[in-house]
Amino acid sequence: MKHIGYVHTDITSGFWKTKQDMVAESTVYAVYDRFKDTYRFEALKCEHNADSKFTPHIFWDSDVAKWIEGVAYLLSKGSYPELERIADESIDYMVKNADENGYFNSHYLVVETDKRFTDRSRHELYCAGHLMEAAVAYKRATGKDKLLRLMCKYADYIERVFKIEKSAAFITPGHPEIELALVKLYEETGETRYLELSKFFIDEHGKPLPDGSNLGRYNQDEMLLKDRTNIDGHSVRAFYIYSGAADIALRYGDKELADACRRVFDSAYYRRMYITGGFGSTHIGEAFTVDYDLPSRTAYTETCASIAMVYFASRMQLLEVDSKYADCIERVIYNGFLSGVSLNGKAFFYENPLEIDPDFNNVNYATREKARLPITQRKEVFDCSCCPPNVVRFIPSIADYLYTVDDDTLYVHQFMNSETEYEGITVAQKTDYPRCGKVTIKAVTNGKRIAVRIPGWCESFRLNVPYEIKNGYAYIDCNSESIELDLDMPVVMMRANSRVHDCAGRVAIMRGPVVYCAEGVDNGKDLKNLRISLDAAFTLGDTELLLPKLHTEGYMPVDDGSLYRVAKNEYRKIPVTLIPYYAFANRGETEMYVWLLEK
Repeated sequence: MKHIGYVHTDITSGFWKTKQDMVAESTVYAVYDRFKDTYRFEALKCEHNADSKFTPHIFWDSDVAKWIEGVAYLLSKGSYPELERIADESIDYMVKNADENGYFNSHYLVVETDKRFTDRSRHELYCAGHLMEAAVAYKRATGKDKLLRLMCKYADYIERVFKIEKSAAFITPGHPEIELALVKLYEETGETRYLELSKFFIDEHGKPLPDGSNLGRYNQDEMLLKDRTNIDGHSVRAFYIYSGAADIALRYGDKELADACRRVFDSAYYRRMYITGGFGSTHIGEAFTVDYDLPSRTAYTETCASIAMVYFASRMQLLEVDSKYADCIERVIYNGFLSGVSLNGKAFFYENPLEIDPDFNNVNYATREKARLPITQRKEVFDCSCCPPNVVRFIPSIADYLYTVDDDTLYVHQFMNSETEYEGITVAQKTDYPRCGKVTIKAVTNGKRIAVRIPGWCESFRLNVPYEIKNGYAYIDCNSESIELDLDMPVVMMRANSRVHDCAGRVAIMRGPVVYCAEGVDNGKDLKNLRISLDAAFTLGDTELLLPKLHTEGYMPVDDGSLYRVAKNEYRKIPVTLIPYYAFANRGETEMYVWLLEK
């Protein structure tokens, strides 16, 4: 199985074209401005001294690298001279200041110059990996290979230090990322040593130390990757390492490793995922905890974790045909990822909770109590700003997740207005998805069948051609000029598993793949008391937030203002407006709830 990437696909209009335009016109510049203000680009000059206004941080290079990668994706589809100039200038500084081995790290070259490769937790290989991914993307977009040549030299040095000489103070990266990057470097250059180095890191991960101990659950280091059954530890690191593992399992035909990837995915998807496609339930270690521990108010659900899950799921759909992987990607991209960026593209959430009450969140956040709660408004930059540049590189490359192809079948995983050309295959999609469920697909497939995903949320649909359902896909012999798919998209109420105690007696509202929420700006205060009847009728409202608002009626208990009172079955009806979850916190500080009481 191979994927048909963004290089071969243009998003032509609709929902995701609007978001791509947002990145091109706003987000990429907003992130650059804040990174420039905070000296991340200045650090590339490697001119730090005792009089400097800043000290290069250990992971600043990764922030810049992801930004350059995002610029590369934009350049692959259009002309952005100023962005290209900034990227070229940044690359020139890296090439100029790298050492004779190709080593570049703006922190270790000027600050802790004697500490290179001595502490696995200090992000050296993580930064190297992001630089490698940026180099590959920039070469593909512009034809310029200056950064790619530097990163190949750097990869050769890493191979020598870690695999051949074993002279580093550690064996595997603390924060995975280079494993994925080395595979991309191999695919771009054809140099098999880079693929073998990625496999080396994957195979070594989790091996006991000489004294028999291990490096712990936080980094998924308490056992070999092939032995894992659950997703554990730091959520971003977990999905990155298993993305790399899936890459290796595919290219080496490693069934044992593929089976472990499958078990880990199922652990995350079926037992540790928020309804919004968020992952990681606690700020302590930015980590997973136990099955069904999915608190709404303290949900950590880092934006980068949702993105990392997409990387993992997209690799899993190369290993086997099962619609759960594309279903997962869809849930993430329309909800838990997209909430991480404001509607104007200039501000970001690191955490994406499912419940906010500013009167209580701000008290705890300001005092940094143990029960720390997420912030209530997005920020333009964070001290740890991994999420903003991840948005910059993710949205422009969203077409990576539309199609895969094998010897006899073209798989349609996601629905977006788009045009694709790949090795004699042409595909055009016309749709207003996810505003509605109608999709028209016209394809020339050189005799291949087409398999169109029927989303897991969809209970009824219509196709204008004969089909056979298998593994969540409608298989169609491609002898029709036009495939017309119509997915019914009613408003539905969802209950959580009874083990998800935080959601007991509550329902979440969805329409198609989109999760909705209630905000105080529309519905007043104390929305945790709001009740919705299971037989409530919904109407579609305006689309100022890109997708329709929902309108219905709800119930609030009659309150006489006393602290406690005798319980009575007394409620007042109120009009209720729901908005797409991704759009919360864009209209001022206000309450927000995804899970509402069921009446």
